[in-house]
Amino acid sequence: IFFLPYVVVSRSKWLLLLMFPGTYLSSESNSASVNSGHVATNGLPFPWSKLRLPNYIIPVHYHLLLHPNLTTLTFNGSVKIEIDVKNNTNWVVLHSKALEITAADVLDESEAPLFDKALPVLEYPPHEQIAIFSPQILTSGEKYFLYLEFTAALGKGFYGFYKSSYKTPDGETRFLASTHFEPTSARMAFPCFDEPIFKANYSVRIRRGPFHVALSNMPIEQTVELANGLLEDRFEASVQMSSYLVAFIVCDFRSVSRQTSTGIDVSVYAVPHKWHQTHYALEAAVNILEFYEKYFSIYYPLPKLDLIAIPDFQSGAMENWGLTTYRETSLLYDPDVSSASDKLWVTMVIGHELAHQWFGNLVTMEWWNDIWLNEGFARYMEFVSVQATYPQLKVEDYLLVTCFAAIGRDSLNSSRPISSSAENPTQIKEMFDTVSYDKGACILHMLRNFLTDDVFQSGIVRYLRKFKYRNAKNEDLWNKVYHIYIGHKDSVNDSLQYQFAGEHIDLKKMMNTWTLQKGVPLVTVKHKGNKLYIEQERFLKTIQPGDPMCYLWHIPLTYKTSHSSTETRHILETKSDMLVLNQDVDWVKFNTDMNGYYIINYDTKGWNALIELLGVNHTALIINKLKDRALDLITYLKSETHNVPLLQGIGYLEYFYKMMQKRNVYDVTQNLKVFQIGYSRLIHKQTWSNEGTVSDRRMRSELLSLACDLGFAPCLEKARYFYHSWVKANGTISLPTDVMETIYMVGAQDDSGWNYLLEKYRVSMSASEKSKILAALASNRDSSKLLRLLELGMEGSVIRTQDLSALIYYVARNPSGHFLSWNFVKKNWNELVEKFQLGSFSIRNILIGTTGQFSSKEELADIKDFFDSIRDQSSQLRVTQVALENVEKNILWMERNLEALRNWLQRMLD
Repeated sequence: IFFLPYVVVSRSKWLLLLMFPGTYLSSESNSASVNSGHVATNGLPFPWSKLRLPNYIIPVHYHLLLHPNLTTLTFNGSVKIEIDVKNNTNWVVLHSKALEITAADVLDESEAPLFDKALPVLEYPPHEQIAIFSPQILTSGEKYFLYLEFTAALGKGFYGFYKSSYKTPDGETRFLASTHFEPTSARMAFPCFDEPIFKANYSVRIRRGPFHVALSNMPIEQTVELANGLLEDRFEASVQMSSYLVAFIVCDFRSVSRQTSTGIDVSVYAVPHKWHQTHYALEAAVNILEFYEKYFSIYYPLPKLDLIAIPDFQSGAMENWGLTTYRETSLLYDPDVSSASDKLWVTMVIGHELAHQWFGNLVTMEWWNDIWLNEGFARYMEFVSVQATYPQLKVEDYLLVTCFAAIGRDSLNSSRPISSSAENPTQIKEMFDTVSYDKGACILHMLRNFLTDDVFQSGIVRYLRKFKYRNAKNEDLWNKVYHIYIGHKDSVNDSLQYQFAGEHIDLKKMMNTWTLQKGVPLVTVKHKGNKLYIEQERFLKTIQPGDPMCYLWHIPLTYKTSHSSTETRHILETKSDMLVLNQDVDWVKFNTDMNGYYIINYDTKGWNALIELLGVNHTALIINKLKDRALDLITYLKSETHNVPLLQGIGYLEYFYKMMQKRNVYDVTQNLKVFQIGYSRLIHKQTWSNEGTVSDRRMRSELLSLACDLGFAPCLEKARYFYHSWVKANGTISLPTDVMETIYMVGAQDDSGWNYLLEKYRVSMSASEKSKILAALASNRDSSKLLRLLELGMEGSVIRTQDLSALIYYVARNPSGHFLSWNFVKKNWNELVEKFQLGSFSIRNILIGTTGQFSSKEELADIKDFFDSIRDQSSQLRVTQVALENVEKNILWMERNLEALRNWLQRMLD
């Protein structure tokens, strides 16, 4: 490539150099971009055409200065980036979005400017990139600094460096500035190389007023008083990390602190009047952090860990290294209004974010296509850590629900492989989904049970040690990590091997069948004499012409029989296989402890044997749940005493009920109501209190909520009694937290109750209580009230914008709000995208939440018409295909099963 030597030139000649296609880009650059239509905002050719940055310049150390103004709600700053030039070049290309670059320069090794004039900056917004031209070639092997000054408004949404606010008990509005960068929004706060592969050190300085505190990833090293009355906090240099993990906050919060046994300072921050709600989170964070240090055999590498509750926060939480950020509902726990489920949720979220300090922060995926290496592990480790530190919370009960959710999503043809291509910011945001999180966790759970706990743990420790402060790919988890043989744990063989039943199993080959192809396997078992004939195929809820069915997994099966007291294991690597038992048996049950990520279907003989067994002795199988042949199997639940299968089975019945109710299938709706109220023995056993184990309390909450929703008179009577007593007491008594939402829902059904609760929502200082009240308000059957709620959510003052997607879902699940919410989304689509960003989980939840129970061809056509009308946006979203396929699935289910369900209910109720 032709290059121009450095000369001192006038501005007019600068333009000639910029326009001249022979300027030196480096051997790695795309010199053809000047002719490819990539034009900067000033009309000049932009020197880089790819979405990903060139790799010929590597950031080494950022020196970042920021000054947010909480009066004008703007910020300005500067960044000096030490860069490593790998190939000679005239150009530096990096990310910037919505920033005004006011100065640019290149400094030499002594930090002196190379040029006596400011350098021109080209901007290409479609790729969120800027390019700085150096008239002198930046030479490979030399040390340089890129210096930039910038200014911007604090963001109005939930990404980048954005403003948040809260009201004091006296009604004063106070502002704070906070960050959320994952996946691609660090570039909204400062110019940077905003890709996970570009790990660097960060030295941060923040200027603030004397009444605020500043927080960042590292502890404050020094605070300096400035001449204008401001203070400048200078933070210690960070460890090497990716740009999306950088964080800084300026606020007036209060904190509570404690040290771990290894000397880590742990602090929990919240708005001052909610300080008393931080204490449980501090206890949980210390306990879980200490657990992870032992489990991973790697000390947490930073001197401190802050957890902070942000009033405006779209996600549940974010794992910024050393400064984890949370929704208030994900961190704050108030015993007066928080339920047992709230406590478990807070603990799990903390377990998730602290797991990220190793999976994601210490070892980071190389690119977003492998985000499951972060999120799948963190989702699974939250179960492992909470079970170890708080066994009384029974977190393992939720793992089954997690895997059922993953299977439901993965059984659609619109699913995707765990490791999938993602290039632009919208595609990257969509990677943060059920597949990455839940399926990732469930296949890790299956692997752990296959390998045993010790082997699984030793493998992930080896992975973390090998790639610490580095980036990894999906294959790196299997290559040179699990070199485990029985009796040969330290083998240096490159392939991942494991000895099973006397044979060496290639775990890389095995796990690739789970991570590199989509779908969930259906294993069919036919029992003849002492032989079991097993086959595998892909399970699809909707089969369309052209659907690929030729998938093949390496499935670690488990099974037990009527004549075996322990489970047997077998790996199914082919489409079909035959197992020979020692003798004929009465029944066989596969996936014995529900640890496998697959669906089992039996022949008629097999199902009949299990149904008969459950009717006689439902504990004989020692399992948590049987999944298929639901209508026949579910009859045994009246004898079930374990909460997990009870809740799962009743949940399926409730789903059927809601669908029939929204389709106005009156006879089936009424019979389903009668059948569910047939569980009155269980309902009458529930007390309106907070007594019992977490599992019992969750059962109480779910059952009483369902009973009142079905109009069960004793439930309604009790709820009304509690509600009116609470209103009359005017805040001097507390409701039982586990049934608080049910009581609110019953109270919200008349005008006076709805208005009273809306006012309580306005003044409540508890995020947990506000969440319960909002769900109750959205349960009212008056469409005018529902529309008012939605309008308040769009306005964003009474109901915060962060809660709008949840509100839309609450209204959609209400039969009176079913079409109202969908029409509201269609009408306000552009504004919703502006608030939440295309591809975000909020947009995905809005689309799935409003369409998920549509089940007619007319509704399907309406959805297609809307997606066609926003084709420029909908074509970028995978979730639109998920929404359509969900409705197609529901239509198919109604066609196949409505009459069968109607006849079955009549038979059960005769």
